[in-house]
Amino acid sequence: MYDRRDFLLAAVLIGLGTSARAQEKYPTRPIRLLVPFPAGGPVDVMGRLIGQKLSSTLGQQVIIENRPGAGSTLAARAAASADADGYTLLVASAASLAIGPALYNNIDGYAKTNPGRLNIGVPNGAPPHMIAAWFRSVTATDVVIVPYKGASNVITDLMGGQIDLGFETTSVTFGHVHEGKVRALGVATRSRLPELPDVPTMIESGLPDFVASSWTGIVAPAATPKDIIGKLNAEVNAGLKSPEMRDRFKKLAAEASPGTPEDFAAFIVREVPKWQAMAKLAGVKAE
Repeated sequence: MYDRRDFLLAAVLIGLGTSARAQEKYPTRPIRLLVPFPAGGPVDVMGRLIGQKLSSTLGQQVIIENRPGAGSTLAARAAASADADGYTLLVASAASLAIGPALYNNIDGYAKTNPGRLNIGVPNGAPPHMIAAWFRSVTATDVVIVPYKGASNVITDLMGGQIDLGFETTSVTFGHVHEGKVRALGVATRSRLPELPDVPTMIESGLPDFVASSWTGIVAPAATPKDIIGKLNAEVNAGLKSPEMRDRFKKLAAEASPGTPEDFAAFIVREVPKWQAMAKLAGVKAE
């Protein structure tokens, strides 16, 4: 089974503090962009696309720094504790801003007849982890969920036969499906995907309302000055509106959604309860 995680790429930053005045010439040195997953996964790919665009428009290098671990909370904590000067940013997602706090708040067909014999690989603490647990719950099947550090590791072991199934995004799986290396069994969308017209939705397969999506955005420490936030927001939004970027995101089955910092903050507030409820319902625990 594969989850089409329709990324809502919100090109905004949260953190509206006004404790310091930004330098007029910001940025004057390289910017770190923390990615909470290993290289090669969908969040990493999108982060690198945004980083490349910012490098060209801001005139300073944006350095991608992969910090996987603890369901993406390691990178989130590093970003939160960094100086609020606009030089440390985070590629955030449902995993780091909604699921992570719920799971890590206390730490720095065949399946039914063969219980316990099938395993599903998922990135630990990420949306596919929640979705796999949700699938196990609603289908009442005894499948083993195997947590991995990132999406690329899941796909590698899936192709190698070390795991039986994987819930992952279309951006990660499309190429392998079209090459015949893995077989798509279902998509977690309301209607079939044009790119995979022969693959049924999970709803068609007998799971009403089994629809799942996630999102990715750029955030900064909460006390980052408003003028820096505004400049970064404007540059990212402009990049996402360009035909080149829209085309590249389309190939990743991702949709760019430019907006304001306030828009993104309100969106996150709405998302947190949904993912927390899913984690609680599924009984997912921090590894």
